[in-house]
Amino acid sequence: MVLELLDKITTNKPIQSVVILLIFYVISQLFIFVSEKIILRITKKTKTNIDDLIVAKINKPISLILLLVGLRFAIIPHKLSLFLLNLIEHTISTLIIILITYIAIVVINILIVNWGEKFASKTESKVDDEVVRLFQRFSRITISFIGLIFILNAWGVEIGPLLASLGIAGIAVAFALQSTLGNIFGGISLIVDRSITVDDFIKLDDGTEGFVTDIGLRSTKIKSRDGDLIILPNGKLADSKIYNYHKPLPITRVSVDFGVKYGSEIENVKKIIMSELKGMKHVLKTPEPAVIFYELGDFSLKFKAHFWVSSIEKKIEAKEDAVTAIYNALNRNKIGIPFPTRTVYIKQDK
Repeated sequence: MVLELLDKITTNKPIQSVVILLIFYVISQLFIFVSEKIILRITKKTKTNIDDLIVAKINKPISLILLLVGLRFAIIPHKLSLFLLNLIEHTISTLIIILITYIAIVVINILIVNWGEKFASKTESKVDDEVVRLFQRFSRITISFIGLIFILNAWGVEIGPLLASLGIAGIAVAFALQSTLGNIFGGISLIVDRSITVDDFIKLDDGTEGFVTDIGLRSTKIKSRDGDLIILPNGKLADSKIYNYHKPLPITRVSVDFGVKYGSEIENVKKIIMSELKGMKHVLKTPEPAVIFYELGDFSLKFKAHFWVSSIEKKIEAKEDAVTAIYNALNRNKIGIPFPTRTVYIKQDK
């Protein structure tokens, strides 16, 4: 419609092209003015700054796209050779695709950074920065690859065989980097699931235990009780059965086995040991300690003393205190503590 109106006004092709370019230039500048003066004022009133960043970043690329569209229309009135026309159209299409790809990368990057800030505020590990950077790189590569496919398609290149060959190459690379990729995605799953965090005391099904000191992108560092540093690949850690003594609550139970001689009064033993447990400094009042008589042993009446402490760090000290207190209490109350004995009969032949 615009071209028909220009044909009625003037038949001069260069003037028509100039007018078309001026119209699209005005539209592009009007878009920038509206986005900066009106849309940004509206977005600043929202609770998030994501929309502000997006509008500020994409208004100029969109205005350039409008100018390129105007340039494409400005060429139409001119009778150019088919080769030159195709060359100009493909070049303009390529530039538009590049700008659209840039806009997509910017928008996704803003969303990832915003998600990363919220995610980082909920974790104690520094690896969230690495995860955010990983997602940023992956999104840039993916969007750039999609943009490249559209550019090749605009130039008439057959992308079917190219995609097939890239798929085969991707499978080969994935097999070659299977272990590394497994560790990386294992680390991401540990962080996202928040199954373990820094300073948690964990124990694996193979007996490895200690305090988590760092969760990296490829490995996790654990400090044992003896002060040794254990480095575990995240892939192995993600596939292991993990006992986390800090979740869902940091409190942990301590158990002490002891036995008394046959003939001792069971209720009196329970009363004496309960009194000792309640007087210990690390023992929590809730959940309440318990003393259980659970077995008639070969040499003794067997009991278990259960009590709770506020954290795994206090478990060893509390157990030592409990063993000492139980032993002293039984001695003080003259309750015998038996030990295994064996009688050997020697037969003498005449």
